[in-house]
Amino acid sequence: MPKLNSITPPETEKAVLVGLVTRNQNEELLDEYLDELAFLTETAGAIPVKRFTQKMDKPDTRTFIGSGKLADVVGFIKAHDIDLLIFDDELSPSQLRNIENEAGCKVMDRNNLILDIFAGRAKTSHAKTQVELAQYQYLLPRLTRLWTHLERQKGGIGMRGPGESQIETDRRIIRDKISRLKERLIDIDKQMATQRKNRGDLVRVALVGYTNVGKSTIMNLISKSDVFAENKLFATLDTTVRKVVLDRVPFLFSDTVGFIRKLPTQLIESFKSTLDEVREADILIHVVDISHPSFEDHIEAVNETLQDIKSLDKPVIMVFNKIDAFTYVKKEEDDLAPETKENMSLEDWKRSWMAKNNAPAIFISATEKENLEAFRNLLTEEVRKIHEVRYPNYLPE
Repeated sequence: MPKLNSITPPETEKAVLVGLVTRNQNEELLDEYLDELAFLTETAGAIPVKRFTQKMDKPDTRTFIGSGKLADVVGFIKAHDIDLLIFDDELSPSQLRNIENEAGCKVMDRNNLILDIFAGRAKTSHAKTQVELAQYQYLLPRLTRLWTHLERQKGGIGMRGPGESQIETDRRIIRDKISRLKERLIDIDKQMATQRKNRGDLVRVALVGYTNVGKSTIMNLISKSDVFAENKLFATLDTTVRKVVLDRVPFLFSDTVGFIRKLPTQLIESFKSTLDEVREADILIHVVDISHPSFEDHIEAVNETLQDIKSLDKPVIMVFNKIDAFTYVKKEEDDLAPETKENMSLEDWKRSWMAKNNAPAIFISATEKENLEAFRNLLTEEVRKIHEVRYPNYLPE
């Protein structure tokens, strides 16, 4: 008999991605979203093998895409033994059910995929509770497509009223779970608020930014800590706080969960206590992956989330990271020579519109440790301004 811990791991799932070109989303924007969806799929552990797109004024209320396009998708799924069908936008419960009936495989939307990644990344009981709450809130209106038998988890005797159906029982059980998880998070929020209060009046600096821009790497370099950093989306879920002293000026430095376009509303609500680190920060360090072709959209997405949590009016240091990976095409007009790609120098960056429009701003490569000293000096200067106001009689040794 084989040992339990020697079970062969499952084969990697193959996925098909689907998106729509609409009046509010052109082909170029859809390509960016599908690139991101592919990265999310890989982060979740599946392999995206094919993309299907369609132009429609608005999604079909029954199957999201048209019946002809759905037939093409289903034909490809059956011909290539596809395990997973992922849509870039949120599906209604009825759309999800109808598509599953046609496709005969697992069907997910972008929100469900992100929740699945969060569930796999959550390590602490706090993060696990936040993700579990978001998952149940997502699941509740979609129970009509499931046969869950959740009453077995709580005991079936006395659970079912006269004439109550399985689905009604499951809904009530999930509502009870949501209520208990919310109560648990309230207790956790109180504990974390007490922890923040016990830290005193030290200046607080929080890293914010789109997911996978290098926040945890910067956290490790500045605080000399060992925060998990990986080239995948949402590598960090739990907020890490470290006390840092630069040039004899102390402050608290925190790393937070990365933002993303189309972030599920359930996650924003569930991660309220994590985002409180941003709300209560004195300075925000907005990290941007300058090498990403959509970095301006990423900046806008982060600013929208900061607006939602009423933190957009805080002092911000713009940190444009990954300058080592940025290249631009150099080609003179009417030049028949092949195009060449070159990096920009630090002086070029300082003269760029990004520097002029985002002061204070700094350009670095965290992995190559390029221009880090200038970043430390700028951070120290901004922290010192607040520190001197808060502690006017403080004299560094």
